[in-house]
Amino acid sequence: MGVLQVQPLKRYTMKRTDILIRLRQEKPFDLLVIGGGATGCGVALDAASRELSVALVEKNDFAEGTSGRSTKLLHGGVRYLEMAVKHLDRSQYHLVQDALKERGILLRLAPHLCHRLPLVTPLYKWNMVPYIFAGLKIYDILAGSMGIGHSRLLSRSRSLERFPMLHAQGLKASVLYYDGQFNDARMAISIALTAAQHGATVANHVGVTGLIKEDGRISGVSVTDSITGESWPVYARVVVNATGPFTDNMRQMDDPEARPMLKASSGIHILLDKRFTPPDTGLLIPKTEDGRVLFVLPWEGHALVGTTDEPAEITEHPRPSREDVAYLLRHLNRYFDIHVSESDIKAAWSGLRPLIFDPKASDTARLTRDHVIEQSPSGLVTIAGGKWTTYRKMAQDTVDHVVQSFDLKQAGKCSTDRIYLSGGANYDPEGAKKLTEEYGFDPTVAMHLNGAYGDRAVAVAEIAKEGYSSRLAEGHPYLEAEVVYAARYELAQHAIDVLARRIPLALLDTAATDLAAGRVIELMSQELKWDTDRSGKEAQMVQDRLCVAI
Repeated sequence: MGVLQVQPLKRYTMKRTDILIRLRQEKPFDLLVIGGGATGCGVALDAASRELSVALVEKNDFAEGTSGRSTKLLHGGVRYLEMAVKHLDRSQYHLVQDALKERGILLRLAPHLCHRLPLVTPLYKWNMVPYIFAGLKIYDILAGSMGIGHSRLLSRSRSLERFPMLHAQGLKASVLYYDGQFNDARMAISIALTAAQHGATVANHVGVTGLIKEDGRISGVSVTDSITGESWPVYARVVVNATGPFTDNMRQMDDPEARPMLKASSGIHILLDKRFTPPDTGLLIPKTEDGRVLFVLPWEGHALVGTTDEPAEITEHPRPSREDVAYLLRHLNRYFDIHVSESDIKAAWSGLRPLIFDPKASDTARLTRDHVIEQSPSGLVTIAGGKWTTYRKMAQDTVDHVVQSFDLKQAGKCSTDRIYLSGGANYDPEGAKKLTEEYGFDPTVAMHLNGAYGDRAVAVAEIAKEGYSSRLAEGHPYLEAEVVYAARYELAQHAIDVLARRIPLALLDTAATDLAAGRVIELMSQELKWDTDRSGKEAQMVQDRLCVAI
C-alpha cells in the first residue's frame, strides 16, 4: 500500500482561542473523544481521516498520564508470548501477533520517532538457552513480513562485547533479538497534531465535568477549561471514553452502578547516566525473583531501567515507591559488574497501566493487555485495555464499532495504516548532517532535532535563528527554540508540558529540569502573554511535578 501525505503545517497553527471557539459550536460533532493519550488521539485521527467531524478533550496535557510514562518500547511483549504458550492463552497470543504487526506499521509511519533496537537476553543456566532461544524465534516468526531482525545466539565472549556491563561470572550465553523503541510523549502529540491536520478539534487542559443526556441517551458533555475556568457544553452524536486508568470513573459518571472493568498496575522507571548501557543495545533480564521481566535501555543519551508491575491505586500523578526503586537497583546489581546505587539515579517516575479486569487472575502480571470495546445503554462507547504498540488498531476497532452502531454512513474506510504522523512524511535520516551544515548546530543537537521533529526540524531551526539557539540545560541537547515552537505549534500551555512531554528533560534529569524551569517559564510567558502571577504558579507546578518524579 502507498502512504498518504498529511496536510501542511498551517492547518494546526491555530491559537488556543480558535480551538475553544470551535469546541463551542452549536452543531453537534459526529464524535467526541474524552482522553488525550495514545488511544484517544488515535481514535480522533482515525475518525477525522474518515471525514467525520471530531472533537477531542483532555483534562491535562496530551500523554501526561500513562501514554507518556511507558518503557519506550514498541514491542509484541516477550512475556505475553510466554504466557500465551504456557497457559494456551489465545488472547495473549493474538495480542502479541497484533502488536508485532503494529510495531512494523509505526516504524514506517513515524520514522523520526521510532527505530529498531537490538536487545541482549543474558543466560546463566545452560538449560535456559534452548528455552529462551526457541521463544524468541517464535517471536520472530509471529512478526512475519513485519519482522525487523532475526534472533541469534551469542557466545559468552560476544555477549560481553555487546553489553560489557554484564556480570561475567557464570554467564553461559545470550540471545540477541530486536524490538522497536520510540519517544512515547512526542508520538502521542504527533498523533494529536495529525488528527488536527485532518480537521479534528483537539484541546488539552479541557476536562469533562458531566455527561449531557436527552431521553436517556448521551448527547454531549459539559467541559471546563482549566486555564480560564470557563465551562460550556459540547454536543456530539457519539461520545467515546478513552481515559485509560480513569475509564471506570467515566463509566460510573454515566451509570453509578457500572461494575469496574479495570485494575491498574504501576510501571516504575529510573534513569541513570549513559555509562550504564551501550548506546545501541538494550538488555532484557528475562526473569526476576518474582517472575517479572526487566529492561535496561539506551534512551535519549541515558540508561532507562524499568519496570515493576505491582497493583496500584489510580491517581493522576502516581509516585514511584522507594520499595520499587530498591527492587530495580537490586536486580541491576545482580546482573551488572558495576555497582549501581540510589545516588546514581538522575530521575525516577511512575506510570499506570490499565488492565482489563479478570477476577480469576492472581496478580497484575496475569491480567490481559488486550482491549475491549463496550457500549452502555445510554450510548457511551468505552475503549479500554490494550498497550501503546496497538493503539492504532484499538482506534480502528473503536471507530469501526461507532460507524456500525450509530449508522454513520458518511464515514470512509480506515486508512491510518498509511498516514504518516506529523514530522514523518518527508523525514530524512541524514537530516541531522544538513542541520549541522546549514544552521551550525552541534551534531548532538542536530541529531536530537531531526529525531524529535522529523521534517519539522527546520521550523525549529528557523526559530533558533530568531535568538533562541541557547541550550536549556548543560549536557542536554534541548534548545530554547523548542520551547517557543511548542507554545506556537504544539499546544503546550504549561511549562511542565514542555519540560516533561515536548522534550523529555523532566524524565531524564530532575536537577537539570529544576535549573531550566525559570527560562522555560520566561519564554512561554513571552509567547503566551502570561502575567506575573501566572509565572509564579507555573514555577510551583513544575516543582510539584518534579516532586512526583523523584
